[in-house]
Amino acid sequence: MSEEMWSWHDQNGFTRIINVSGTMTGLGASVTGENSRRATAQAMGQFVKMHELQSKASGVIARLTGAEAGMVTASASAGISLAIAGAMTGMNAAMAEDLPRAAPQKRKVVVQAGHLCTYGAPIETAVNMTGAEVRSIGQSTHCCDHQLEAALDEDVAAALYVVSHHVVHYGQIPFARFAEIARAKGVPVIVDAASEYDLTGFLEKGADIAIYSGHKFMAGPTSGIVAGNRELIRATYLQNIGIGRGMKIGKESIAGVIAAMEDWMSRDGEAIRKQERAALDMWQTTFADIEGIIARIVPDPTGNPLDRLQIDVDAKTAGANAAQFASALGELEPAIIVRDHEVELGYFQLDPCNLLAGQAEIVAEAVSRVVRSGKELANQTEADPRNASVNSYLAWGA
Repeated sequence: MSEEMWSWHDQNGFTRIINVSGTMTGLGASVTGENSRRATAQAMGQFVKMHELQSKASGVIARLTGAEAGMVTASASAGISLAIAGAMTGMNAAMAEDLPRAAPQKRKVVVQAGHLCTYGAPIETAVNMTGAEVRSIGQSTHCCDHQLEAALDEDVAAALYVVSHHVVHYGQIPFARFAEIARAKGVPVIVDAASEYDLTGFLEKGADIAIYSGHKFMAGPTSGIVAGNRELIRATYLQNIGIGRGMKIGKESIAGVIAAMEDWMSRDGEAIRKQERAALDMWQTTFADIEGIIARIVPDPTGNPLDRLQIDVDAKTAGANAAQFASALGELEPAIIVRDHEVELGYFQLDPCNLLAGQAEIVAEAVSRVVRSGKELANQTEADPRNASVNSYLAWGA
């Protein structure tokens, strides 16, 4: 891998990074595609009527997802807030201007307890900032049809379903059933599917709104893609005269994500998956004979068409635990940022979806070297990823 790869980092004094964690916001999510970068740059030098640009985006989103209409906003999180606000106000402009100060009576948002996760911020915050209130149903690991049916009364504006590796993956109401119950009660269903490859299935199974990230797997600029029922999309777009003003997206990002969506629809998914699998196989072979380490290929927990290499660590034999190894890898030059959000369970993962040319080999050598040096790391203070995000914010600027 040439030194030129790091010229931007070096010129700006940034840490050199190889991302085998995934499409994480804290790392910049993804490397934006060439066509998207070009479209972004071209738009920056032009004036455009923003409603026309959003209309163009709507047409592309409809082709991408099968939705009646769509819009682009600042992020998937913003999309959640605006869709909920749209469900509360409809096309009432005065009400849209009044949120969150004067939320209507119909302002409850039903969410399964197991879906009340954080994605860098609590999902409740995306709901509450509109003036809406979360109505949690069931328990974190068990939710039943009758609990959803009972919660969907005249005070409910929407039912929110979250698809994420962060949520509980058992004991929840399956999406198709969730949507069936909600729609029978006349309650719109909003799906947070920010990191999902499935761009059509949720709408086909009954979602009124499906929300995706434009800058994760789509590899566009920072953005949220909101797709669904035309009238609810119109009400969601109306929120730009109120709370959506602070969540607005610029012309350059809309142009960039339009290009990213076009690229997504013409990509060679089979070739990409083959390339990712080659990295996984090479890593697994490299780590096969290391004592205290079991390397196995595991599927994505939400069903995305991608696999990761899970490295299970027997701390007694390896000399250090998964958290210590993950921390040590993050201190290398370049830093190898692994997927460590479950290290307390004794493993970390390597995600190949963001690898650049030559990086898979660097990861193989670095991980092999670090996990063979467990005894040297045995007394190292463990980095707890549960606190890493907030600690980084607290330390910033100090």
